[in-house]
Amino acid sequence: MTEPDHIQGREEQANQYASREDFHTIFSEHLTELYQLSFLLTRDPAMAERCLVSGIEDCVTENRVFREWARSWAKRAIVQNAIRELKPRPSHSNSPLSGAIFADIDQLSSGPGGHFALDAVLALEDFERFVFVMSVLELYSEHECGLLLGCSARDIREGRTRALKELADSHHMESSDNRLVVQETK
Repeated sequence: MTEPDHIQGREEQANQYASREDFHTIFSEHLTELYQLSFLLTRDPAMAERCLVSGIEDCVTENRVFREWARSWAKRAIVQNAIRELKPRPSHSNSPLSGAIFADIDQLSSGPGGHFALDAVLALEDFERFVFVMSVLELYSEHECGLLLGCSARDIREGRTRALKELADSHHMESSDNRLVVQETK
């Protein structure tokens, strides 16, 4: 291999990886979405901002990641910073819900387009909120959630089940509250 071929090979390899500029672009173009992720995890605007800023710093200064994965990596950096801030831990209960399965998550939505009520998600306990955001909204696998949160796949399943139950209960409460308001105004 000649020297120019060797240099070209290194440049092509370097172009496969996300650069600082790539991450700056991701954080600029997706700032609202990334802040929302951070806020959903932390429930606190100041902490959400810290996790977001730390995520930017981590992405720009650390690991080499393929350019196609840069946006996912940015989200992961925010998730990891939120985990470090809050240290969410599973609550071990012997609830009969641990084996329950919610077949249709869309039934829990309270708004158009299958969205969950923000207040209901923010009202979840830390662990359940992290599991819900990571596994349901961000589509992390149970295994990946368990690795990031330092717990078992069973803990993840149980946390998700508790979160979905609470969201379903809050949706039914919201629906009945709306009916009461309508009845009172007639």
